Amino acid sequence: MEQTHGILIRLTKLTDSSLIIHWFTEGAGLVKTVANGARRPASPFAGKLDLFFTAEIVWTPAKRGELHPLKEVVVSNWHMGLRKSYVATLLAGYFCRLLEQAVEPGHPDPLLYDLLRRALDHVDTAGPSLRGLQHFERELARMLGVSHDRRSAELALRDAVGELPGIRRDLVERLSGPGDLDSSNH
Repeated sequence: MEQTHGILIRLTKLTDSSLIIHWFTEGAGLVKTVANGARRPASPFAGKLDLFFTAEIVWTPAKRGELHPLKEVVVSNWHMGLRKSYVATLLAGYFCRLLEQAVEPGHPDPLLYDLLRRALDHVDTAGPSLRGLQHFERELARMLGVSHDRRSAELALRDAVGELPGIRRDLVERLSGPGDLDSSNH
């Protein structure tokens, strides 16, 4: 069995009762798990699997393939503030997608895990901002070793990982525009 802290970055329906969960973990990097029976009302995973949750997770390494059976989840942070506005949810999703695009599965990088954790905590408490998006990109480019003094982090990341997640353009527009970022206005 493997055990580490992880942030739930993607959920996919596998069957009528099971989910594939992508985690960015402190001790194992990107990990894909399968939560058998997670969609059943009486599941031990009920209420513990949602985007951006931070948890202590336990899984059994798969004998073949990359889907590891998830055994236990103990949530330590629900990041409820990320659900208070649509833009906060979009920004958190952008951070997760960009990081997932930039790293290889199964290679732990505690500094990148800490970057994602701090970014989600910041948006959770302070709300979404263009400054937060740009700070995350600058730090990610620096940590990946692709930052340049004369070049924006956005361009450096594009060169390193390819096209950035498509939601970025919409996020920049929403975060640059006037007015309240609350979901009731969008």
